[in-house]
Order: sequence, then C-alpha cells, then structure tokens
Amino acid sequence: MKSLRILMSAFLVGAVTFSYASKPGPWKNLFDGKTTAGWHSYGKTGVSGWMVMGGALMTHGKSGDLVTDAEFENFEMEFEFKVKPKGNSGVMYKVIEDPAHPPYYSGPEYQVIDDEGYPPFNDNGKMVKINDKQKTGANYDMQAPSKFVSKPAGEWNKGKIVVNGTHIEHWLNGVKVVEYEYGGAEWKAQLAKSKFTKWTYATPRAKGKIALQDHGDESWYKNVRIRTL
Repeated sequence: MKSLRILMSAFLVGAVTFSYASKPGPWKNLFDGKTTAGWHSYGKTGVSGWMVMGGALMTHGKSGDLVTDAEFENFEMEFEFKVKPKGNSGVMYKVIEDPAHPPYYSGPEYQVIDDEGYPPFNDNGKMVKINDKQKTGANYDMQAPSKFVSKPAGEWNKGKIVVNGTHIEHWLNGVKVVEYEYGGAEWKAQLAKSKFTKWTYATPRAKGKIALQDHGDESWYKNVRIRTL
C-alpha cells in the first residue's frame, strides 16, 4: 500500500508539472501597429528602410531584412502578410544573427511569394519557375505545402508558425500546410538534397531570432503576435 501511495503521488506530481508546462503563455504583440519597437535591421543598430504604413510593417524593397531583438524557443506565432504581384518575401525563425551571412543561412523559412505570378528566375544558368517547395507556406526548399490555399498577390493572407521542441508546423489561412520534425531522420534526408548542407542551417538549435525578409520586393506584415509554448 505504501508503495502504491508513493507511485500515485509521483504520478500526480508529474501530471501537474506536465499540465503547467504545456499551458501556453499569453499572447504578446511582436509588432504594436505603430512603431518598429522590438525590431532592428539585420546586422545593424536601429531600423533602416522598413516603415509602418496603414498599421502594417512594410518595405518597398532593397531595405534589408528585419529581425527581432529577442530570441524565441518554443512558440506559436500568428501574422498577416501580403506581397505585390511578382513579389517574394518570407518569415525566418531560429535565426542566428551573423552579419557575414543572411538570415536564411541559419533559419528555416516560411515562404511568402506570389505563387502564380512570380517570374522565371536564373538557377545555375537555366531559367526556371518556382517549384512547389518554393510556394507560399512551404518550409522553403525543404517541404512543399500539402495544400495550396494562398490568396492572390495584393490580398492579405493569415500565417501561423508553431515551434514546439522539434515539432514544427506551418499554417496558411487556417489550414496546416507543413509539418515536420526539426533535426529528424526525414529532415536530414531532405537536407542532404538541399543547398543548406554546409550552412549553419544544417545544425539544429533550440532557439533563435525571427526575421522578415526583404527580397527586393514590396511586402507587408501586420497583426504579428506570439506566445510561448
């Protein structure tokens, strides 16, 4: 009986601990809708080029990437975004800020792009169109979206990124379009076929910064918020 009581006590303590640890934290705005507080231009002090317009963070292009001051580990992040026709952008996470390399050198990317109108581009001397792993909601060049539910360029889309330990999800307009285990066997197999093999990207890490990409095109982000998991 004594052994049973000890076992039950241990179970209850474990259950309470698990319940507490699994409860999400409160939502916090990553962008207050008025200022660039909490952000800076990648590798620099302060913000250059990016601005607040109509309650959204936006760039006209050629402003450089924007990155959070803080690092994040386990989180759920929601945001709205749009690009102009033929536009390209992205949201990167687990970013290590290294001025010698851009954010995508270290961080996975939630792709943001004009799926239908993005023009062919030069890929090692050959003009190609974007493939499915380069369309909106993809984990760029690693996992293609399971469904293509992005709205046309110029319209607002709703994105969500969930990072919970090694489990990562990308959501687009209420649909889960990507799900993978960061650092897992399948991820390693996909990595081996990618351009990331010799980059910092190839070394999994628990936390990093979040970056908004300026790919040279006009892009907009609003209602950006995050909570810890």
